[in-house]
Amino acid sequence: MKFGYLIIYVPDVLTSLQFFETAFGITTRFLHESNTYGELETGETALAFAADELAAMNFSAGHISAHASVKPLGMEVGLVTDDVAAAHAKALNAGATEIAAPLVKPWGQTISYVRCPDGTLVELCTPVQA
Repeated sequence: MKFGYLIIYVPDVLTSLQFFETAFGITTRFLHESNTYGELETGETALAFAADELAAMNFSAGHISAHASVKPLGMEVGLVTDDVAAAHAKALNAGATEIAAPLVKPWGQTISYVRCPDGTLVELCTPVQA
């Protein structure tokens, strides 16, 4: 078994891809011509976005859209950076909402949390020191 990708269902795939590029500097690797599916350039494991309409086709009982939830869903995308404060400020300037300001944890790692306009919860963190 191998972890292949994470797909986040969003109202507008192109908008989410553009936000991740503006806020985090991660470029688009692929966008389907229908604009209902796209992937970011995240290395071997893809971070992808799919339109809520595709979720409706795949899940007959429906789904909970992250953007429709008042609180963040119980999962996050973790992005590692050497400068959490700068990345956090850049994300806020791009339209993210602050969930938790940068804070140094007892184990020495700096962590912050932002919520993207599409509802995705993102942790910004420094590398874990071994």
